[in-house]
Amino acid sequence: MGAREGPTLIASVQRAFRLMEAVGAHEGGAPAKQLARETGLALATTYHLLRTLVHDGYVRKLEDGSFVLGERLEALHDVGGAQTRLTRIRPTLGSLRDDLSAAAYLTFYEDGEIRVAEIVDGPRAPRAELWVGFEDAGHATALGKCVLRELDDEARQEYLSRHRLEDLTPRTITHRTELLRRLDACPDAPAVTDLEEYSLGTVCVAVPVYRGETLGSLGVSLRADGDRARAIESAGERLLAAAERVTRGLSLTI
Repeated sequence: MGAREGPTLIASVQRAFRLMEAVGAHEGGAPAKQLARETGLALATTYHLLRTLVHDGYVRKLEDGSFVLGERLEALHDVGGAQTRLTRIRPTLGSLRDDLSAAAYLTFYEDGEIRVAEIVDGPRAPRAELWVGFEDAGHATALGKCVLRELDDEARQEYLSRHRLEDLTPRTITHRTELLRRLDACPDAPAVTDLEEYSLGTVCVAVPVYRGETLGSLGVSLRADGDRARAIESAGERLLAAAERVTRGLSLTI
């Protein structure tokens, strides 16, 4: 039974893909009979596959009975595009990690939240222990504060109205007035730092990046020991150079 089912399932998948390609070739939609002719599928098979694809959101049936690609397929295309862009910039994140012996992080401000999109670490550059999600720790991380600094007053206040300034370490800024004062104190500073505000023993440095119009931040985490001031300065310089390459790579069309 299993040996016979394998090729049958593969053939069904191939037919479904062929049918979606045919649907996608008609911007204004095409009826089932035309799609059956173009794909060489039996009309009954075409109807069956179309019903399944419509049910799952990969194809949409219009009022006139023709078929167009559905929102779920468009969402997959968007996800695929995002993955392609991340693939472009991973070598830059890898170089940053290797040059600084520090884990590299990329975040984006999407739907009102600061979200981690990529972390590139390694045996000699372990990531910080993410014991509190970045969405709830924007006030305590260099990556989050970098985004907050770049937002306009309205967007910043809206974000802070939805997020408590939780006390994560003895160094965490937990008063909104003080956080805003520090964010505005050096508006032109090239980098934003987190001095053990998220995790004791770890300092972070971040600079802004963009994916088209979407704001984000690029940062690294460093051990808090040694010559911390010099390490932060060196990290900031390298991050600025890397941020330009990352922004270019993220903004290129697919």
